[in-house]
Amino acid sequence: MDVDRLRAEFPILSRRFHGHPLAYLDSAATSQKPRSVIESEVRYYSELNSNVHRGAYGLAEEATNAFEDARARVARFLHADDPSEIVFTHGTTESINLVANVLARSRLRHDDRIVATEMDHHSNIVPWHMLRVYHGTELEFAKVDEDGRLPPAAFEPFWDGRTKVVTLPHVSNVLGTIVPVREIADVAHRAGALVVVDAAQSAPHLPLDVRDLGADFLAFSGHKTLGPTGIGVLWTRKALLDELPPWMGGGEMIERVERDRISYRDPPARFEAGTPNIAGAVGLSVALDFLEGIGWSDLAAHERDLAHQFLDLAHDRLGESMKVYGPQRVEGRESVFSFTLHGIHAHDIGSLLDADGIAVRAGQHCAQILMEKFGVPAMVRASPYLYNTSSEIERLFDTLLRIRARFRPSGVSAPAAGAVR
Repeated sequence: MDVDRLRAEFPILSRRFHGHPLAYLDSAATSQKPRSVIESEVRYYSELNSNVHRGAYGLAEEATNAFEDARARVARFLHADDPSEIVFTHGTTESINLVANVLARSRLRHDDRIVATEMDHHSNIVPWHMLRVYHGTELEFAKVDEDGRLPPAAFEPFWDGRTKVVTLPHVSNVLGTIVPVREIADVAHRAGALVVVDAAQSAPHLPLDVRDLGADFLAFSGHKTLGPTGIGVLWTRKALLDELPPWMGGGEMIERVERDRISYRDPPARFEAGTPNIAGAVGLSVALDFLEGIGWSDLAAHERDLAHQFLDLAHDRLGESMKVYGPQRVEGRESVFSFTLHGIHAHDIGSLLDADGIAVRAGQHCAQILMEKFGVPAMVRASPYLYNTSSEIERLFDTLLRIRARFRPSGVSAPAAGAVR
């Protein structure tokens, strides 16, 4: 993989901050956008802008075709059986809220149990908490082990017939852990539960096949997958989607509105009330072309090299003063690395890295339950992606060494090196 050639496709990477070249290591929050995606947005508004599914004129037909072509492109990306299984939303958050609300209206009863996990992003916890508060369902959490993994055995306490929904991440946004979704889904289905998968962190890194994952619902966001902000995807098995009621009401999702009755269109229109983010869908389609054009094996090899480098440098240069959370080997994890430095607050580390032009995330990463589990107020997260280089990882550790020295009291030696892999 020619990383220098790839970097040239991302205009923002030429920027400088505080006199330093930008080293963008926050792709778990949002990925940068290649020029082709940016140009597709401009082209849509310059040449195709019209509402979809409504106008009886040529421009509207072109816009509708572009929008539906994007739906078909997402279906291919997910290896879905039918484009009608793809619902466009504003992102993973809206997708999961949609699922929670339609299940509350159609399937869930008072005292039914929903099982999330300790590593879930708040986007996959808060909607279910709201059902707990307003609908009377029960919410419990499968435990993450000390290595940051989520084994299928973590769900065993919940297979008593009361669990109706299991919701989990495919890849942790904090720990980088790859969750064995299929193994968990198979057991959940035998126990009579539906399975909701948050694929926001896996879609940018792993080839997804919804048939192989065994999920009932899967959501991801365009902006983490080289695409625009404000566009997301919800995939649902067609037979299940067909029987679910709508969540939001408005134009385009109705079949007929009368004074005393209403009927709804078939999916996916039933779940896409109002004017959708047409330009975002078109941009996402171009982003998926770019991503898959790189080649999954080449991307995996590049990220694996960066991951080995990160863990080696953590061990060799910072030792026990740096705690890296999650699986301690490259196998079984993606290139998301959350860490702490002994005695230094994560926000201080983030600010000092920024002074050297290095962009990372510092905080709780919308995962307060996980922070509490590991007993820390916050972590620093570095999440390299396809456009990052080994020299940027080296820069990160050069600066971390200077930060550690700055905070170390005079005459106090560094902690002895300890294994982090």
